[in-house]
Amino acid sequence: MKMKNFIPVRKRLFVGLLGISVLAAGLLLAGIWYLAVNPSRTVFDQMLLLLLAGLLVGGMVVAAFGIGGIVLTILYAKDITALHGPMRVAVNIFFPIALAIGGMIHIDKDKIKSSFIEVNNDLVKSKALKLIPSQLLLLAPHCLQKSDCPHKITVNINNCRRCGACPVSELLDLRDAYGIKVGIATGGTLARKFVQEYHPRAIVAIACERDLTSGIQDSNPIPVLGVTNDRPFGPCFNTQIKIPKVEEAIRFFVEEKYIPGMVSADGGIAPKELKDAGSGIKSRRRETDLPVGVRNG
Repeated sequence: MKMKNFIPVRKRLFVGLLGISVLAAGLLLAGIWYLAVNPSRTVFDQMLLLLLAGLLVGGMVVAAFGIGGIVLTILYAKDITALHGPMRVAVNIFFPIALAIGGMIHIDKDKIKSSFIEVNNDLVKSKALKLIPSQLLLLAPHCLQKSDCPHKITVNINNCRRCGACPVSELLDLRDAYGIKVGIATGGTLARKFVQEYHPRAIVAIACERDLTSGIQDSNPIPVLGVTNDRPFGPCFNTQIKIPKVEEAIRFFVEEKYIPGMVSADGGIAPKELKDAGSGIKSRRRETDLPVGVRNG
């Protein structure tokens, strides 16, 4: 088992704030204990406070194991199945506290959420999950489409004319190359509708830090690889995405024999139409890896 030398700084932020949150809960526990042993309290009050203290201790212990599991998973890049439950507790219960503590010490919320997304992606990548393309869903926000485009794609993505003025055409190229499902969502409600409709075993999600964070938590236990979008014109308006990052996330989930041009362990090769489509994507991308909208001017 090979261990990484250290946890990268951006991931340390989220893990560190989780640890501080558990310590804050410890201070709260000390306050509850002080009130519980105060002789001025009635027996009933003391029993309630001790019960609350017991629940808090239990949550802290489970969260401590969860934080340990997160750190070990990142360091060793290996999934620790026994600690999945504690890791979920650590994130679901203490993440809001971590955000509040970060705000108190003037750490930007998007920075904390970006750190959470990177930690989540590491946890997902520690799992040996290989799928057929139809089991993978690519979710993207409608703000990737150029704002003045008359062809609305939220109801039917095939309304896109693939003019190349926005990243949507290249997302469709990825869909055709790999055979995955794609949904363009206007918000969380429509995104959940796509998940219910396609029943994916994994999701590649494109969004801002806020939407990715809530989406990753809402989709649990479905594994989600998050790719943050670029916002050169501000939030929710003509946003951009680095297509190679999206393709990298897709290739992580898809079995090798379904990857265009890849030879699988059994000696097979991806179908010719997938190989040709994949080659087309690469040829259009040779010039640069800049966001699509920037590249097209």
